[in-house]
Amino acid sequence: MPSLDRLPEASRKSMLELPVEINQTTPFRRLSKPLATAVVSIVTTAGMHLHGDRPFVPADPTFRRIPSSAQGGDLLQSHNSIGFDRTGVMADVNVVFPIDRLREMVAEGRIGSLGPTLYSFMGAQRDVTAIKTTTAHEVADRLLEDGVEVVLLTPT
Repeated sequence: MPSLDRLPEASRKSMLELPVEINQTTPFRRLSKPLATAVVSIVTTAGMHLHGDRPFVPADPTFRRIPSSAQGGDLLQSHNSIGFDRTGVMADVNVVFPIDRLREMVAEGRIGSLGPTLYSFMGAQRDVTAIKTTTAHEVADRLLEDGVEVVLLTPT
């Protein structure tokens, strides 16, 4: 992201007025087993999706499912903004969606396995109501159904 002084005035003002979600009640639960035996998944706000999926649009509260077997070349990023430099992501998707790093950790025995499905949301949400009340719960339920015990959150 460029420094604010390099953005056009309207973009700078918009960024400075962007509401920030403050959550004082985020639940935390310690892992009750070794990480080396845990099922791990990714939830990102990088706007990642498979080539054939419907792209995200601004303020899109929906999510996309990404099979854990997906390769970096299978993925696209819909997240696009004047204030968001996608150069790093275009060079290596693991910058925002570390699927290969997690596979390496599985191979090294540092984590147990990847869940069957990883999830992506669109970032830069000005109103997170629909996500908080609906789609986040849907993803949480799916993760539990898949036996996922650890979620790596990658905000973008």
